[in-house]
Amino acid sequence: MFSSRSYYRLIESYNTAIWPAHLLALVVGVIVIGAIARPRQHLQRSAALVLAAAWGWAAWAYHLERYAEINTAAPYFAAAFAVQALLLCWLAYRLGNAAPAPQRVGLGMTGLAIFAYPLLALVRDSGGWRQAEVFGIAPDPTVVATLGVLLAWRAPAILWLIPVSWCLVSGATLMELKIGHAWLLPALAFISSLSWIIKRKTPRDLNSTANLRS
Repeated sequence: MFSSRSYYRLIESYNTAIWPAHLLALVVGVIVIGAIARPRQHLQRSAALVLAAAWGWAAWAYHLERYAEINTAAPYFAAAFAVQALLLCWLAYRLGNAAPAPQRVGLGMTGLAIFAYPLLALVRDSGGWRQAEVFGIAPDPTVVATLGVLLAWRAPAILWLIPVSWCLVSGATLMELKIGHAWLLPALAFISSLSWIIKRKTPRDLNSTANLRS
């Protein structure tokens, strides 16, 4: 296993190479949040395509071009991210009527990924902002934001498989590197998945109750 120093040096060099793409990532992140806060069909489709582009970018620019230098499994991660990008394109195509109201947990999780996740770089002893992980550029915050969107839209189960799996893989990697927030990704995957299951079951439970009463 590579060291935590090598891992965050990779992120630092990645950030340096593509700056100021981070500013564009922040703008498109606001679009994604807007698609949850003010659900409209055209916003939802735009947000799904934005997420697809983010996953595709992470597959190529991060996993293949950089992470593969220190992790032999990176090409497989890149393939999984590319598949998720295609699934999000499919989601954009099949989106129907907009949800009647925003989903608070999903909105909070997406906002956390876009605005708060980069702040984790300040908790570590070295690196600072140069090692910040930003939505649309780094895999972890991109995956967390995607979980929030999938939860808000009650997306089909097939779209959850890769994001949840990545949370477990990345969380295990950070635990091996003894990173303090290694628990965060698995915890967010658990919370979002549990919320999705509850939300998916609620309409059925209500319908069952109505049938019994009638």
